[in-house]
Amino acid sequence: MQNKNAMGEKLKMTRGSGNVFLDLGFNKAEAENLKLRAELMMHIEDFYHGMTQANAAKRLGLTTSQLDALLKGKIDLFSLDALVNIASRGGLSVRLVVKKAA
Repeated sequence: MQNKNAMGEKLKMTRGSGNVFLDLGFNKAEAENLKLRAELMMHIEDFYHGMTQANAAKRLGLTTSQLDALLKGKIDLFSLDALVNIASRGGLSVRLVVKKAA
């Protein structure tokens, strides 16, 4: 089976790198930072699940506006350092693994 677009043309598929930010053209360092921030934001969002926004914000040490921005994925508003602190306040343990790139 061939993959075709709406006009019947054959589509070319490219395997991603495993880091969508790198695939979007960010330099390697920034792409890695964005990937880590996105992962932390998703884990913090999981923490929030089932709570009221006001209760979650209070437990995470955020305003409801800040929590709303985090839940909407406004990654540019949160540094990696800030997200580690937020996750810690939520009782999440953050670990960093460093290894030589392949």
